[in-house]
Amino acid sequence: MKILIINWQDIKNPFGGGAEVHLHQIFSRIVKMGNEVTLFCCEIENMPKNEVIDGINVIRHGNRNTFNFGVKKYYLENFADENFDIVIDDVNKIPFYTKDFVKKPLMGISHHFFGTSIFKEVNPIAALYVYLSEFVMKYKYKNIPFSVVSESTLDEFKHKNYDTSNFKIIYNAIDQSKFDFEVKKKEDILTITYFGRLKKYKSVQHLLIAYSLIKDKLPNSQIYIIGKGDYSNKLKELAIELNIEKNVNFWGFVDEETKIDLLSRSHIAVNTSIKEGWGITNIETNACGTPVISADSPGLRDSVKVGESGYLYKYGDTQELSQIILRVLKNNDERIKLSEGALQWAKNFSWDKSAQQMLDYIKFVIDLYKNNKIT
Repeated sequence: MKILIINWQDIKNPFGGGAEVHLHQIFSRIVKMGNEVTLFCCEIENMPKNEVIDGINVIRHGNRNTFNFGVKKYYLENFADENFDIVIDDVNKIPFYTKDFVKKPLMGISHHFFGTSIFKEVNPIAALYVYLSEFVMKYKYKNIPFSVVSESTLDEFKHKNYDTSNFKIIYNAIDQSKFDFEVKKKEDILTITYFGRLKKYKSVQHLLIAYSLIKDKLPNSQIYIIGKGDYSNKLKELAIELNIEKNVNFWGFVDEETKIDLLSRSHIAVNTSIKEGWGITNIETNACGTPVISADSPGLRDSVKVGESGYLYKYGDTQELSQIILRVLKNNDERIKLSEGALQWAKNFSWDKSAQQMLDYIKFVIDLYKNNKIT
């Protein structure tokens, strides 16, 4: 098949995140299955406008901040007459409203809606723009089949009164070849790790506050913060304010090998985000033999098997978070049990499996159009 995907960013974009990893991991495998995939996305400074990455033909055009305004014109001039079997609208923050101009079989991919949580991340004007765009989306995408990454995301669509009869859940996953799936030697000091982007809505400050409540009960302990983002300086300031700066290690961005090593050496990890499409970072951490204590947030709750791979706590409840951290770190038997359970849970999620499911779903959607079941 010949597939066109429209997304804001590609895997090499420095602003990319889980949505770009999902796209690249799945569709690079679909290329290896004998299909042709083209990705249309925004330009990156000092990067070529055309590039083939792991078999995906990447076409970059337009400024990141205004990319969506040029999608329709570029599509009609360059793609409309191409013999694509299907066009995939990977919705990430701002929809492209492709139903207005794409006349070929069309499907969407969605990780989650931002809803009101976007107001925690960006300035009010930009947040209102995203919020209103998502509101309009339900009228423009009313009959489009969607692949979603979790039960939480599917529930969001249902809550917004979308017809989800042709929707399909295809989970995010991990590249299992990168992991040994063993519980390895942990740090000599009890280590709590956060792994992910440092953005305001990720709420990493909740971990620092929770830790400050129990630090005196865990004198031989430390925190690893792995990742980068525009909220990094605020977190460093908060660590000083809470008088825990000597216990907090900011690693910044690390390569894949270092990331896996640090996660493997951690006793537990904590995921504090208010909202995600799913929780790839939770599964990667579990694959390193490390349990996760995660906020009971949309998306994240789907990636934790409570009592086996980790625990959930009420988002924002730093008191509850601190008590779960304390209990797990103090109970060596429970922690060992969770570490072994984490490995078994992570084995369920493979990009190869998700790629095959996506390919099968694409064929299903094309058949819907051929049989006039979607107009």
